[in-house]
Amino acid sequence: MKVNANQMRAGHVLEHNGKLWVITKTAIVQPGKGGAFIQLEMKDVRTGTKSIERFRTQETVERARLDEHEMTFLYAEGDSYTFMDKENFEQVVIDREIIGDQAVFLQDGMEVTVQTHEGSPLGVEIPGKVTLTIVEADPVVKGQTASSSYKPAKLENGVSVLVPPHIDAGTRIVVDTATGEYVERAKD
Repeated sequence: MKVNANQMRAGHVLEHNGKLWVITKTAIVQPGKGGAFIQLEMKDVRTGTKSIERFRTQETVERARLDEHEMTFLYAEGDSYTFMDKENFEQVVIDREIIGDQAVFLQDGMEVTVQTHEGSPLGVEIPGKVTLTIVEADPVVKGQTASSSYKPAKLENGVSVLVPPHIDAGTRIVVDTATGEYVERAKD
């Protein structure tokens, strides 16, 4: 679908020069002389190459139509992750490179949204927060104040996070999947 270039935002996918590009950054530039233009930093979905393109603000670009499918994560095998479509129970195998760094937070039975273009997966959107158990935590050092100091802890999925001193091994905590940071102690 055709849209004005100045309506494009980070995360949008567009078709340009026969390729699919995901926009990573946008900026409207108003030079001292001449008309304003929008500068898009883009990354090729298939190859990962980056490009910077400039469009006049009134120029139109072709925004790619993405389909979103609600899927359930089943299991991981090496760098391949298997998901099941909730509607037709079809299984899809997606490479870790498409999922990105958030793959470490996938849990069996987790509900995710898979974005596809013409049948091929482009991205996996996982929930913003997950609850995990701490398997290893440093002991509390006397004299540390709870408000200013954090200690390292290892989660059940092998990821290390910084947690407040009162959190011990065996405690369930909520972790932000985008940043990998401690949010709060789990309420369950």
